[in-house]
Amino acid sequence: MAINIVLIEPEIPNNTGNIGRLALASGSNLHLVKPFGFEISDSRLKRAGLDYWKHLNVYYYENVEEFLQINKNANMVFLSSHGTKNHWDITFEDNLFLVFGKESVGLPKSITESHSNQLFKIPLFSEHVRSLNLANAVSIVVYEGIKQNSR
Repeated sequence: MAINIVLIEPEIPNNTGNIGRLALASGSNLHLVKPFGFEISDSRLKRAGLDYWKHLNVYYYENVEEFLQINKNANMVFLSSHGTKNHWDITFEDNLFLVFGKESVGLPKSITESHSNQLFKIPLFSEHVRSLNLANAVSIVVYEGIKQNSR
C-alpha cells in the first residue's frame, strides 16, 4: 500500500529530513509544498535524512494551489488539531494522501474550512500540549495506516 505524505510549507529542516527517512522506510512518497523555511540543500535536512534522500520518491510543488490542482482527483485526508475525527478513523486506501501543515500554525484556514469532512486529528490527553512535533505526528499516522492494512 502506497501512502503519500504531504508537507504544506514545512519550516524545520530536521523534521523534513526525518519525515523523508520515514517515507522511505514505510514505502511512502513525500510531497513538499513551497515555500519552505529552509533550503533543500540545508545540512540539517541532509543530516536528518542521512544518505537516504537520493532513494526517496519526492515531489515538489511551488504552492498549495499547484499541489491541489495537480492532485485534484486524489483521495486526501488532512491532519489538524482542529479535526473532530481521530486519525484511527481514517480509511487507509492505496495511494491515500495524508496532508500536514507547517510546524508553527498547521494547515491554512482555507484548507481546514474547505475540507472539514476530511479533517482528522491525533488525540491529545493533556491540556498543556497544543500539538505534537510534526515528524512524530506523521509517524503516528503513517504507521496507523500500515497497521490497519496489515490485518
